[in-house]
Amino acid sequence: MKIYLIRHGQTDWNIQGRIQGSHDIPLNEAGQRQAEQVAKGMDSRRVSRVFSSTLTRAVETAEKIGSRQKAEIYSMPQLIEVEFGKWEGMTWEEIMEAYPKEYRLWALNPDEVAPPGGETQDQVISRCAHAIKEILRITGGREDVAIVSHGATIAYLISYMMRNDPDIESIIVENASITTVNYSPLTEDFMLLEMNDTSHIAEE
Repeated sequence: MKIYLIRHGQTDWNIQGRIQGSHDIPLNEAGQRQAEQVAKGMDSRRVSRVFSSTLTRAVETAEKIGSRQKAEIYSMPQLIEVEFGKWEGMTWEEIMEAYPKEYRLWALNPDEVAPPGGETQDQVISRCAHAIKEILRITGGREDVAIVSHGATIAYLISYMMRNDPDIESIIVENASITTVNYSPLTEDFMLLEMNDTSHIAEE
């Protein structure tokens, strides 16, 4: 079984370096083009189902893929971006200036410390694990599928499937990128085959 992890296309907040989190920011014009390009990039990677975060930027990307592949789209709230609470809409520089103590505590222990009003790392991994288990249940672990989600959440999904190797901080996926993971229903093991493929994205 192949699992294709796809990050949504570009948004205005991506350009501005603002933390989006659970804020429902739509794709910008470039992001719409990227969504079409990643849908074409999936032509050689046929899937039976597309599982998507419920946030608009992911849904818009998933719809392009689902339409082109004639694949059913499943909405999964467990696939939304990490919730950063009061930090959403801010840049990292603004966060460190406005919340120096909270940022320091979070940076030292993200497993148990959440941004004000946000999620801990453990909470995110728990919902990512639930999403993967539910996808395997629905497919029986034998159908190739796409998962359309967000940069941080995809890092947690990969970390969970790889049994925390590689480390989350080393995982960076770009807008409209495709990361491929193989799952064996016999051994119940995951193998990372390709990360952050953007070869289908045309230069702006």
